[in-house]
Amino acid sequence: MNESVPMTREGFDRLKAEVQRLETEELPLITQRLADARAEGDLKENAEYHAQRENQGMLMAKINQIKTKLANAQIIDTSALPKDTVAFGASVKVKDLEFGDEETFTLVGAGDEDYQTGRILLASPIGQGLLGKRVGEIAEVHAPAGLLKFEVLEISFQ
Repeated sequence: MNESVPMTREGFDRLKAEVQRLETEELPLITQRLADARAEGDLKENAEYHAQRENQGMLMAKINQIKTKLANAQIIDTSALPKDTVAFGASVKVKDLEFGDEETFTLVGAGDEDYQTGRILLASPIGQGLLGKRVGEIAEVHAPAGLLKFEVLEISFQ
């Protein structure tokens, strides 16, 4: 059974537009390339044909993955969430207790993530470790790199 996927209305709309683009622009392009490769003759030794079949399969998998997220989407209204604890949509300023660095993470749902700007998935190890914490509390995060410890410095919502 699939779990619900929390996301904002903007993230939902962005994913929906991505599916539309993939189905109306990318898929017809690959289908045409596949037809062109098929027209070249013997399919057993036609590398272009096999490459386009593989591209078509990967694109369909991506479309189906996004559609599954959309089907299981749970649109969250961040204005109704508590403002004193880390929750979906919160921007959290933390201090890494091992290195002393300060970072800010914004906990987002599918379609809104951007790891370069600190927008991380709520379902990620760091997101799960910070969830429910208050200012001054220590979050222990079990990550592939080992145990990370963060002190929550600030919580804000945009």
